[in-house]
Amino acid sequence: MGIETAFILLFVVATAVAVLTRRLRIPYSVALVLAGLILGGLHLFPAPALTKELLFGVFLPGLVFEAAFHIDTRDLRANLITVLSLAVPGVVACIALVTVSLPFIVGISGLVPRFDWKVGLVFGAVISATDPVAVVALFRNLHAPRRLTLLLDAESLLNDGTAIVFFTLSLSLVSGIATGIGQLLLQFLSIVGAGALIGTAVGVATALLLRQIDEPMIEITLTTIAAYGSFVTAEALHASGVIATVAAGIFCGNLGARGGAMSATTRVAAATFWEYAVFALNSVVFLLVGFEVRMGDLLTHWVSIVIAYVVVTLGRAVMIVAAQRMLSFTRERFAARWSLVLTWGGLRGALPMVLVLSLPPAFPDRELLVSMTFGVAVLSILIQGLTMPALLGLLGIVTDRTHQVDYEYRSGAVRAAAAALRELDRMAAERSLNPETLETLRCEYRRRGDAAEQQLRALMLDSRELLTGDLLKGRRRLLDIERDQVMHSYRQGALGRESQERLLADIDARALEETGDVQTAQRPDSERLGPEGRPPNAGG
Repeated sequence: MGIETAFILLFVVATAVAVLTRRLRIPYSVALVLAGLILGGLHLFPAPALTKELLFGVFLPGLVFEAAFHIDTRDLRANLITVLSLAVPGVVACIALVTVSLPFIVGISGLVPRFDWKVGLVFGAVISATDPVAVVALFRNLHAPRRLTLLLDAESLLNDGTAIVFFTLSLSLVSGIATGIGQLLLQFLSIVGAGALIGTAVGVATALLLRQIDEPMIEITLTTIAAYGSFVTAEALHASGVIATVAAGIFCGNLGARGGAMSATTRVAAATFWEYAVFALNSVVFLLVGFEVRMGDLLTHWVSIVIAYVVVTLGRAVMIVAAQRMLSFTRERFAARWSLVLTWGGLRGALPMVLVLSLPPAFPDRELLVSMTFGVAVLSILIQGLTMPALLGLLGIVTDRTHQVDYEYRSGAVRAAAAALRELDRMAAERSLNPETLETLRCEYRRRGDAAEQQLRALMLDSRELLTGDLLKGRRRLLDIERDQVMHSYRQGALGRESQERLLADIDARALEETGDVQTAQRPDSERLGPEGRPPNAGG
């Protein structure tokens, strides 16, 4: 069977699984892994091997770019300390915990006497990359808090890049190529820094090109070039390809798509293209994950796999709780119950499996490491992916959202009508339609917007929670505008340092008062957050 036939069959299976999961209401990615396990065990048809070249050359750049493309820099800035804490120091802490504890536990169990700290270090670096695709898709379907989704998604984007770098550095340390912490730190900073610079250059250049072109197909092609070109360029220069693609995606999405470089038609076309691209890439990669697993090897090492899964999960829990405690005194604090969700959302996917397969054949306990990595990945996808909806409901993070869904629908209709009216004004200025047609369309959209606005107003009057949340959203937006204006006035020389600090302190004080008001109005417990799950003073 040729590779073309194999890929066609993979898409047929992916389509059947997608239809089935809509009926069974289970995460699509989890169902794909199950389908891959079953088909791989039955040997119905051969599938392409999930190699490092295939993952890095086809799957990873597209998946990473699409996720970064849709991250709003305002949200990222407001949560930057949290994301960086989880993706860099958090990953280091998790690797250290696995390195110290796993060899000890495996050693005293007598399963693998030669399992020393070097093997534990490499395994910790391999397994540190998270792949929460299944969980993030589930969050969006269940309307989980937007900030919680952002934290999980943005952290995984960065820790993919840092995990690859740490894996490379761990091999250098184990083999004796690198001997000191200072040398390792310098290598890490150079690899990550170079990747960020390359991605920024590609993203900014692409965004500037998008401003000069108004042709959807060409603009979508430019984003594709940015996604894969940034990755390939960075890897060729021995920098982090993932970090480069993340940077390129963020700049293309914010400076390009949402920064006015793309027309509304192009933004819709680009969003549709990347939505399908991610569906196709995720479908194939999760099926291939299932095909790669050999159940016989997992059963042989099942005790070591269970131990590794528990150690890795506890290590992530310790890291998340520590970050939550440290951030509890900052504007980026998050609720304690979110720690459990972020821990349980740290699924492992294709990247750890590919990294462990790239180990040299002579590496100590390579077969065991492969089985442990595959086993931990499968257990995390199946156990955590399937139980996440119940966990969200148990913690009260996702509740009955009938009024909220109606509110989102009505407010979305109002915004859509307003956007159409703004476009009509632009078309009138360009004289692209005759005045009679423009007036007819303008009346039609005014009626549609007015009707949706009346329904929205009635809905808000019926729900005190919605009214409070809307008021909070408006106040938070105005506080952000105030902060931005004060900073702009200081940069222009209209304010001195002392005046700037006093004004910012006043704004922050009002934001804290707002937090107290919302806590009193919305929830009785001590973990109250804004309507998007963030502290109301956490910024835009």
